[in-house]
Amino acid sequence: MGKYRQHRVSDAARQEICDILRDVKDPRVSGAFLTVTSVEVTPDLKYAKVYYSTLSDNATAEEEKELAAGLRSAAGFIRSQLAQRLNLRITPELSFYKDDSLRRGVDISAKIGALVFHDAEDGDSKEET
Repeated sequence: MGKYRQHRVSDAARQEICDILRDVKDPRVSGAFLTVTSVEVTPDLKYAKVYYSTLSDNATAEEEKELAAGLRSAAGFIRSQLAQRLNLRITPELSFYKDDSLRRGVDISAKIGALVFHDAEDGDSKEET
């Protein structure tokens, strides 16, 4: 029964953090196209890992570091807003992690598509000979 509550809290926290991020005044965070992909809450609900991705493909490493620093800086504000919105005895401490799974998925899909296209061209040339 504990896993069910843990998943419910994770989903509710993800939705609320998405809403709270719109209210963050820090220009490092408010200027970025940011998506919270998932939230993992520990079984005791004391800690939460927030996974995020950015929608800008041309972000430099410096901009990524600034965004991470902005999220660390805003973690207290996000946690206090989360405490007001969720009815929990203990509000989890938040830590933010960059999630590159979407970008990796697009890259893998492009590589598979290129292989399929290449194999189709090889098959056509073999039939002609």
